[in-house]
Amino acid sequence: MVSIQEKIRAEMENITTVLTDLERVKDEPHKEPVVIVGLGAYLQNIYTGMENILKQLLLYNRIPIPNTPTWHKDLLNLAVEHRLITGETADKMGKYLFFRHFFAHAYGFLLDEAKLNPLMDNISDVYTEFKEEIDNNLIKIEE
Repeated sequence: MVSIQEKIRAEMENITTVLTDLERVKDEPHKEPVVIVGLGAYLQNIYTGMENILKQLLLYNRIPIPNTPTWHKDLLNLAVEHRLITGETADKMGKYLFFRHFFAHAYGFLLDEAKLNPLMDNISDVYTEFKEEIDNNLIKIEE
């Protein structure tokens, strides 16, 4: 059986792969619309990966995830409540949650590169902070 640590490490590897690709492309000038949509997909992938990690930890700790229309926001609140991440990290992640919702429900051509840039510029720092907090939780879990 795959341990919680292995599941989370695999998710972290996937996020790192996407972050590396995002960093390689994000500062190129004169991006075609299809590239901008791809960058938006990368941002969504990274956020979804972080959500997956939180879900794994909550389920491991037998904390139910509400099945409500606001479960994405509820997930962040539960993660803070159970000290998986800090409120500060959750607030930073909230910007990506908002973007994830927009990206999932809008047409890609509506993405504005100027609005995407701050999200792309900050995602590495947000993920680093998130990963550090998750790593601190994994230390406490016995295999």
